[in-house]
Amino acid sequence: MAVSPALRALLAKGPAMDRKNLVTLLGLTDADDRQALYDAAYAVKAETVGRVAYYRGLIEFSNRCIKNCRYCGIRRDNTEVERFDTERDDILAMARWTYEAGYGSLTLQSGERQDEEFISYIEDLVRDIKKIGNGGLGLTLCVGEQTEETYRRWFAAGAHRYLLRIETSNPALYARLHPQDGHHEWTVRRDCLRALGRIGYQVGTGDMIGLPGQTLENLADDILFYRDMNIDMIGMGPYVVHHQTPVGKEVLAAGRDSQEDKLHRLHLGLAMIAVTRLFLRDVNIAATTALQALHPLGRELGLRAGANILMPIVTLPQFRSQYLLYDNKPCVDEQAEQCRNCLSGRVASVGDTVGLGQWGDAPHFFHKK
Repeated sequence: MAVSPALRALLAKGPAMDRKNLVTLLGLTDADDRQALYDAAYAVKAETVGRVAYYRGLIEFSNRCIKNCRYCGIRRDNTEVERFDTERDDILAMARWTYEAGYGSLTLQSGERQDEEFISYIEDLVRDIKKIGNGGLGLTLCVGEQTEETYRRWFAAGAHRYLLRIETSNPALYARLHPQDGHHEWTVRRDCLRALGRIGYQVGTGDMIGLPGQTLENLADDILFYRDMNIDMIGMGPYVVHHQTPVGKEVLAAGRDSQEDKLHRLHLGLAMIAVTRLFLRDVNIAATTALQALHPLGRELGLRAGANILMPIVTLPQFRSQYLLYDNKPCVDEQAEQCRNCLSGRVASVGDTVGLGQWGDAPHFFHKK
């Protein structure tokens, strides 16, 4: 593989890279250069977080949402979606299955609500989940923007990780992804991330990659945002169209969702994983299902590019087709046990092992303390 000395020197800079360096690596187009980037990132992953993939069993327990994000399939104004709420006992049963399957950690995800009924429901649900295995199941919440008081209540109940994607670090681009109604403010989302860090959560965020109007400089700024916000875990993936959303309709009308477009977004997604791994080193990075929506081996490619987290779906099968944030979502027709076996094979094919029964906390969280 022919790689220039200049590229090898750049790949070796790691956290010393500046914005221009990040843009250069994100913009690589030569196949050998891209492979050198992935290989360098995988080597850093092996050194800092290990050749281990940690599972976060994902329960999408409700698709009711008060927000109206212009790219999202479960946005409030999408009347084609059949809304659902998973029964509490079913959530607890799937959480117990997750623990017994050796996943180590669980992620609770839903559409966004901010009413007291929802807040109290999550608080009690967290307490019950923490009783499983005498607190042996790690727990991440991914339920949107809340007040700091709410975040504190959930932390006190036992949640210790929180995932809230910034979507983009560029406020102007963020504004194009959301209605301008006073309820979708970039500064509010940023301040939520700050509050989560103050409370003591392991804080996760991430972006969408390959958005209309997004530049390589925007993506480099996203990586710098992760650093400046002292983020512990990063869940980012390529943008995938949902045909019933305003952004999706605009992309389709412009003819910008061809196989070539999808391949470009896939390459950008892998580059973001790899460059983030080189730059931030000891954070957790997910190989998201959006990668697999664009390529059958997308999550394996993500692991090879430096990711170390997978989120197998344990949502009840009857609800999976109603929780589609984007089109062509993988694993919608599978049972939880099928997802478990499938992912184990994917991890083994990369040469990694599965961190069964482990929380898989990001080393960065402890290093910054």
